[in-house]
Amino acid sequence: MPPEDQALPILGVRPADVPDVAIVVGDPERARETATLLDETVELASNREYLTLVGSRDGVRICVASHGVGASGALVCFAELIKAGVGTLIRAGTCGAISFGIQDGEVLIATAAVREDGASDQLIGAAYPAVADRDVTRSLVRSAEARGRSCREGLVVTEAIFYPGAFPPRWQSYTDHGAMAVEMEMSALFVIASMNSVRAGGILTVDGNLVDTRSADMSDYDPHRQVVASGVSDMLEIAVDSAAALGGEAPTTPENTSG
Repeated sequence: MPPEDQALPILGVRPADVPDVAIVVGDPERARETATLLDETVELASNREYLTLVGSRDGVRICVASHGVGASGALVCFAELIKAGVGTLIRAGTCGAISFGIQDGEVLIATAAVREDGASDQLIGAAYPAVADRDVTRSLVRSAEARGRSCREGLVVTEAIFYPGAFPPRWQSYTDHGAMAVEMEMSALFVIASMNSVRAGGILTVDGNLVDTRSADMSDYDPHRQVVASGVSDMLEIAVDSAAALGGEAPTTPENTSG
């Protein structure tokens, strides 16, 4: 771990300023939106696509950081937050549904991810799984239920490209095999978190269904509709509630561990 008062090279934050729990999002503006749900928010640093803020909810300090688009750049953010001492990471983002019947604006909770991200295989072999921490997943489910939100849970596909090219998108291989959505960073988060014994989970808002309504070239894709904005707002509230609950947990000791 770097010195507590030495800024990390890319995020530009000092480990001493970063709390144990972080919410990570792709868009810096979504990071700012998330930070409005916290008290006493301060901006720690901003560099390229990486904006880092810290605030609190119910007395628990929470970091919010943006990681940009795609697994390679996102791994820079995840790695430096882990270097700073973050022990719990929650990714909140948008996704495209790849299962029939999932509606725009629905909120999904990722339990695992298919590693088509194009980056995590340079960290560790392809046989290594990309799975969410069960405590984080349970916390997200409880937080959603407390807000009256019913969330599907399941497998997502993390893909390296956004717009299709000469080859069929990788996600198409998984539509008939249990995957519910496609996005671009989740598997990288799950892998690097597991490799470093850090907890990670993920929650996503659907901004379009690629098998129900979208054209193959995504020419009718529009993530800026109100139904998506409402889903994102609910998702961020759930993520903040969960981060506060996880950050407020008592540390595991022989005295409070049963079994």
